[in-house]
Amino acid sequence: MNSEPISSSTALSADLTESHSSQSSSGWPRPLGRPPAWVRYGLLGATGLLVLVGAATSFTVLTRSSPATSTEESRVLPVETLTLEPVSTYQVPRVYTGEIAALRRSELGFERGGELVQVLAEEGDRVSAGAPIARLDSRNLETQRLQVQAQKAQAAAQLAELENGARAEDLAVAEAEVRDLEQQLSLQEIQEERREYLYERGAIAREQLDEFAFGADSLQARLDQARSRLQELQNGTRFEQLDAQRAVVAQLDAQIQDIDVNLAKSTITAPFDGIVAARRVDEGTVIGAGQAVIELVEAASPEVRVGVPAAVVNELRVGTGQSVSVNNRAYPAEVVAVLPEVDATTRTQTVVLQLAATAISELEPGQTARLTIDETIQSAGYWLPTAALTQGLRGLWTAYVLVPAGSETAAANDGSFTAEPQEANPDTAADSDALVLEPRSVEIIHEESTMVNGEPSTRVFVRGTLEPGNQVVTSGVHRLVPGQRVSAIAAE
Repeated sequence: MNSEPISSSTALSADLTESHSSQSSSGWPRPLGRPPAWVRYGLLGATGLLVLVGAATSFTVLTRSSPATSTEESRVLPVETLTLEPVSTYQVPRVYTGEIAALRRSELGFERGGELVQVLAEEGDRVSAGAPIARLDSRNLETQRLQVQAQKAQAAAQLAELENGARAEDLAVAEAEVRDLEQQLSLQEIQEERREYLYERGAIAREQLDEFAFGADSLQARLDQARSRLQELQNGTRFEQLDAQRAVVAQLDAQIQDIDVNLAKSTITAPFDGIVAARRVDEGTVIGAGQAVIELVEAASPEVRVGVPAAVVNELRVGTGQSVSVNNRAYPAEVVAVLPEVDATTRTQTVVLQLAATAISELEPGQTARLTIDETIQSAGYWLPTAALTQGLRGLWTAYVLVPAGSETAAANDGSFTAEPQEANPDTAADSDALVLEPRSVEIIHEESTMVNGEPSTRVFVRGTLEPGNQVVTSGVHRLVPGQRVSAIAAE
């Protein structure tokens, strides 16, 4: 039943196609009721474009009027801040190099040989200056000393006798001898006169007269001698004899002193306060002159000598405390002297510092020591933590300052940012305490390490467009932008 309609429609389609082909080929226009295909496709594209523009416009209007978007814009970010306080000076540590002054170290021995009989100090013992450390056998010297002392006593007695002069008994004996000789001489002279008279009368021979004459001369000589001795006793001892005897006594004294020196050299005494570092020999050893027995190291406080510029020396005072570093270890020290002479080459003066005595065992002479002195620099600026800065342009740095949200912010120092006045927002205009960020360019003058809450930290001394009392963000500046709304939290 349906075969006929299908055939009819098929035939109709074929006729239309044939008619269209014939019209196209003959140049006749298409029917007015159906536009061309390109027109239809162009109308469809324009309609779609209009639909998309309308949808975007509607979405924008809805977004602006959305309460969620308004809440996002009005959100305030809390930041840690620090109120700036101006500083007129800052200190820069300067390090000056010196060395540990040589401590005294001595190898002690005896100046003479002998048997070592006693060692009074062991290794590690502390001894005071003058304290005995070791002794030699000195019995032979002690015997010699006794002998010389006896000789001195004898010479001293003779000197005393000469100084006191003759005794009364000796004078009496001398006077009696003179009188006796005078009487004998007088008798001899009388007998000689008688013999001379007899000789003149021829009663005696010439020989008898000569015997009496000679006897008188002999008695006269003896009398002169006795008188001279008596005069000597009466005049006392001559000064030449006294000087000679005194010289004998002094010579014996010198011998005793020489023996005493040798006895002293038989004992080693500490030349200074020190510590016995080594013991070379033991008791019973026969040692030679100069052989080392004990090694002694001075126990005084070590000294450090550092060359410091003359301008810095004026800041050091004798008696003030300093810190000296040796092998990366700090030692407390005290300034004991500042030498006045200026080195012609380095233009520095030598500062002498004394370390604690406990550092003796840890330091060696000649070690390098470093003295750190804080030099005060006159410059106005502010201290900021390094976390408060971000890299700027032209070698400068940027810090963020909190300013009121309703005011115009200044242009950034690098000239690349100018914050414009914000439009009035009815949702946020009532918040008069709102703050925004403003960048300020600064220059770093000095950087130093410090301790914050027991932990190491770094801070910088800056100057620039900051003002006293500004609130500066101290951390998290990498996630901030100029003009951002924030609230202040005091930094620790």
